Order: sequence, then structure tokens, then C-alpha cells
Amino acid sequence: MAQGDVVLFQQFEEDLGNKVHDLDADVFKLGLIDSVQTPVATTADPRWGAGGSTNFDTNEVTQTGNYTAEGLDIAAVWTRATNVCKLDATDVTTWTQNASNPDDARWAILYNSTSAGKECVLFVDLGSIFDMTTGDLNITWNAGGLFTHTIT
Repeated sequence: MAQGDVVLFQQFEEDLGNKVHDLDADVFKLGLIDSVQTPVATTADPRWGAGGSTNFDTNEVTQTGNYTAEGLDIAAVWTRATNVCKLDATDVTTWTQNASNPDDARWAILYNSTSAGKECVLFVDLGSIFDMTTGDLNITWNAGGLFTHTIT
């Protein structure tokens, strides 16, 4: 897996079919975790909190400096153009360098903060442990969106 790869959790696709997510109205947040847990597409019932098989919140980086508990709202937008639906978000998510920031961010986890179970959507591979005390952490989403779904 390369730095910056975005990987959907397979459970997210199942959750869509079970009406867990309202992509038009729910709030989606991007939280950071350390290297203790390694997310994979097949991670069992991934959550940002209790209730599932995997709780990424237990390995959230320390909430200091410019990083606040549970991460940032990415201002997600669900759109449809002809036969393609797309989940897009604020193009750049930035945590500005700060001497008090966490120094052990390894993975970014996107999750639904509105749903009762805080089910996870996807993860971003930061490539290695990132020290936010020595530089800005920027996540730039693909111009085509976080993911698309084509209606045939």
C-alpha cells in the first residue's frame, strides 16, 4: 500500500445496504490513530468507539495542540451527476504544525459521527508515523471525490 492510498472498509459497503449511513445528511469526521492498530479493508465491524468488533478510537493520537478529540469534520457532500454518485469533501484537511501536536499519527480514519455506532467508512495510509510537531499534516482528496458509485 502506498502513502496516501484511500481504502474503503468492506463493512461500509454492507452498512450502505443496511441504511446505516445517510450520505446526504450525516456528519463525517477524520480522526488520526497511531501505529498500534493497522486497518485493512476487511477489518471486522470498524467503529470509532465501542459497539463493533474493532474500536479505532482506542488508538487515537493524543488530543493536544491543533488536534482535537475525534478529529475534523470534513464537510462531506453527496452528489449525483447523470449516472455517477460521488462522496466528496473539503479538498484539503490540514492540521498545522504545533509544538504540542501529536508526534505519532500513522493512519487517518474517516467515520460517521452522526450514526449511533460511529461506523467507519475508509482509511488513509499516511505512509509512516507522522510527527505533527515538525510539519503540517495535509490530506488532499482526489479531485474525483472520496469514492464514486456508477448506476448502470
